[in-house]
Amino acid sequence: MDIELIISRLKKLYPPGKFHSPDPFRVLIATVLSQRTRDEVTDRASEKLFSKYGSATALAHADVADIEELIQEVGFYRMKAPRVKEIARIISNDFKGKVPDDMETLLSLPGVGRKTANCVLVYGFGRDAIAVDTHVHRISNRLGIVSTKTPDETELKLREVLPKKHWRSINELLVRFGRETCRPLSPRCGACSLAELCPNRGQK
Repeated sequence: MDIELIISRLKKLYPPGKFHSPDPFRVLIATVLSQRTRDEVTDRASEKLFSKYGSATALAHADVADIEELIQEVGFYRMKAPRVKEIARIISNDFKGKVPDDMETLLSLPGVGRKTANCVLVYGFGRDAIAVDTHVHRISNRLGIVSTKTPDETELKLREVLPKKHWRSINELLVRFGRETCRPLSPRCGACSLAELCPNRGQK
């Protein structure tokens, strides 16, 4: 599998940078909301939430019922509402309103796993990390870049086979590719610029 060729073609289609944010807190909360939720739904709910509560301190003082109303489109919103409030409280009180920029501390926050932590490091701080969500896990296996069972396994394997210069961009490239072409069901193999490289082309 020619990883460099895959990355080169995807970068021509999707110049990286669309997902980056100057506010790590927004990246953190939006990624927590995104768990088991479609991307477009997460985007709408996040915009509603941040339009009213634009900082950790503001969200920390929000009423949980109000948060629920703002994010009710996302999956498990009743569970996520108190969680994002607690994350905001910890950041506001313990970290003076600034999101931690290291993996260990990010993982100590409630509801934050490796995918979320890596998203914050990549999109909030511009660090070299590999954020593996369902798109990255699925497509990396479908293209034959890795052969893994879980997203955490995929992250570890990608660290081995993917040149570090591509770590920050791989999530955005595969997410955008997964939304438009390499979809979970009925992938658009006929319109795929990577079709001849894919050992699973034509398979559902």
